[in-house]
Amino acid sequence: MDVTISELIGPATGDRDVEVVERKGRGHPDTICDGMAERLSTDLCRFYAQEFGHPLHHNVDKVLLRAGLGRPEPGGGELEEPVDVYLSGRATHEFRGREVPVEQIVREACRDWVDENLHAADAREHFRFHNLLRPGSPDLVQLFDRQFREGKRLANDTSLGTGYAPPSVLERVVLDVERRLSSDHVTGRYPALGEDVKVTGVRRGDSIELTVACAVVGRHTPTLERYEKTKRRAAELAREAAREHTGGALAVKVNTADRVEEGEVYLTVLGTSADGGDDGQTGRGNRVGGLITPYRPMVMEASAGKNPVSHPGKLYPVAANRIARRVVGCCPGVEGAECYLQSRIGQPLEEPQLLEVGLGTEAGSRAEDYRSRVEEVAGEELGRLEDLWREALEGEIGVALF
Repeated sequence: MDVTISELIGPATGDRDVEVVERKGRGHPDTICDGMAERLSTDLCRFYAQEFGHPLHHNVDKVLLRAGLGRPEPGGGELEEPVDVYLSGRATHEFRGREVPVEQIVREACRDWVDENLHAADAREHFRFHNLLRPGSPDLVQLFDRQFREGKRLANDTSLGTGYAPPSVLERVVLDVERRLSSDHVTGRYPALGEDVKVTGVRRGDSIELTVACAVVGRHTPTLERYEKTKRRAAELAREAAREHTGGALAVKVNTADRVEEGEVYLTVLGTSADGGDDGQTGRGNRVGGLITPYRPMVMEASAGKNPVSHPGKLYPVAANRIARRVVGCCPGVEGAECYLQSRIGQPLEEPQLLEVGLGTEAGSRAEDYRSRVEEVAGEELGRLEDLWREALEGEIGVALF
């Protein structure tokens, strides 16, 4: 295996003077699009595998959300126009003379996702789903089918995947703060808190400032005084989660655009800005691993909704993160790792055009000293790619979501 080993130059991300990290929660319009795309891909895979023995060609990573027309108010509010979700992409509609119920799968996948993730929304009442999926082009369908005849996973696109390890303190803080605030436990106990939570963390030295945007549900917030109490509770929960990772200076600000005295507050009907404030699109939110990390290697590709059998835009970021994590975990003296995987369409996924692993090592060590172990780990993870679609069906790979 041709692996490029390089030295990471400069301080680790967590040791830099400044750092910025962001996470969009499951109720954010972009994450809603990611979530529906991923659920639809999973449900298509499950149907294809059950009926035909293995997944069929599809890529459903083009989802657009148009916000509804919400009129929130303390103690109530209404949705005058529902949220429209447009699902575009490619899927196999017929195979071996049998029709695939794509329309039904689309509708049920999206409804299930809403009902499981947005406690203040009803999928049938508050959302409209528009199925725009068409069959794939003959050349890509044939390429997809060829891999099952030849017994090798063949890349159906030319894509780059990146990964890194270990996470910085700020990355852990931002991830866990959002997860805490939008967890089922918290929204069950405090139903005024919606799942549309966006957390942005800025670190200067050891000091962290968190800016939290948290949608508040109007019907559970009868007064502006109750709204301010809900904000204070959100800040307390955020501090509790952050303190599990840092003992440094910490500031938490919630809904900083509010002008409560004028009645200008972040109130919603459904607990998400998708009911009137913001549109959404697949791929504009969290990367694989669940964060937006401009101080780390990132790619623009949308992973959610891509087929988990042969699309490197989905598989390579997962493999790259696993390679980086394993190398850091099993190589004493390696303090940080970055991994880059580049595919070439039509070539085996296990044989990337480029595989680079950058290592940050302790004094007295060189990146090249770890070549044999890195090659071993990379080979094992690339060999696991053929099983990732089965992990995806179990919800175990965590692509861009929660």
